[in-house]
Amino acid sequence: MGNSKINIAILILLALAMYPFGNIVGTYCPQQGPTDITSLSVGDTVIAGTQVTDDSKIRKVPLLYHPEYLGYYISNMEFLDVIDAVVTGTVKTPTDQLTSSGISKEGSAQGFTGPGILAVTDNKLTVTYPGNFVYGYKTPYTFGVKTNDGLKIIEGKNTIKVVPYDQINNGTVPHNYVNVNTIKDWYKSASNGDSITLDYAISRFNDGRNLVTPENIQSFFGLNVLNYMKNYASGRPIEVYTTSVTEKVIGTGADTVGYYSEYDNVKRAYNAHSFAEAWDGTIIPPHTTSSGKETVGFARVPDPEAPGGWASHGTCPSARSLRAASSEAGLGLPAGLQWGEYAMKIGYNPATDVTITNTKDYPIKIVMWTEGSGTSMNIYTKIIELVPN
Repeated sequence: MGNSKINIAILILLALAMYPFGNIVGTYCPQQGPTDITSLSVGDTVIAGTQVTDDSKIRKVPLLYHPEYLGYYISNMEFLDVIDAVVTGTVKTPTDQLTSSGISKEGSAQGFTGPGILAVTDNKLTVTYPGNFVYGYKTPYTFGVKTNDGLKIIEGKNTIKVVPYDQINNGTVPHNYVNVNTIKDWYKSASNGDSITLDYAISRFNDGRNLVTPENIQSFFGLNVLNYMKNYASGRPIEVYTTSVTEKVIGTGADTVGYYSEYDNVKRAYNAHSFAEAWDGTIIPPHTTSSGKETVGFARVPDPEAPGGWASHGTCPSARSLRAASSEAGLGLPAGLQWGEYAMKIGYNPATDVTITNTKDYPIKIVMWTEGSGTSMNIYTKIIELVPN
């Protein structure tokens, strides 16, 4: 024990003695840049525990150039690095010389919750913590292209594989958004070169982070975000992270289905409920525009005066409820709606063509529900502002 302490003391003295000369010589051996040692790309999303540095990329330098590194490893009792430096005459650059906040000395992300961003700050690799809310946009990413040989799968700009028609199944093609039977039906009627969107990424984030590919959405943001995303059309904003918030009701609306002898009132009640289902739970980030769920359908109600001989009657009472809440919240008239009893514009899909723009500085959540049944069914709407605590 006594000898080891003496040896350590000698190494420390050696490092101190070499330090001035090493500083002079070290000017001729430039330090690595922070982006030289990353295991990911700057701008990528990281969560706590993610390894953000690649040990194999960290350069060793002559011990003579940076004797202070030896002192670092001695003071941190990392004796394997000390022995390696003494034996080889070279020493590995300590990770914390190239990294700063949000990264441990072992090179993993730490000290935060939620989805962080790998960044460079003051010429050091850092992790930027998420703000009060993070959102991006649903973006087509994976495509199937019909070819003579089968279905060519393209991710981003890269061709991944070609799947013969008779091998299209849940194990060979993405099916979160389009089921296998639909893909096969499309393939049989498509021409060579036609494409179908199979999966989606999230891009154009409000905090500038890189696109997140489909396979990482659940691990970075959670299953709830992935399930939410499945319900909304391409190009719609997707809130992926929200800090602790207080829910503040800023608008309410209510209406009743009512009875119209000239229309099918059973289908009208169904459509009124479907409208509420399509919009319930929709979250619109600040200064963005969104619609309801594209996965909700509506019944055709015969109407000889409507284009095509039918309309989605029954959606107007729900539209009036949403319109009232939006107006009270200061968001104005939703696109696709109009003033008056017949609130729905002709030819607009009540879920995907009607849109609301959030002019507030915080996200809003739309809550819609129905009570009762048939023509006496009531439709209620709340618009809730999500204010960070």
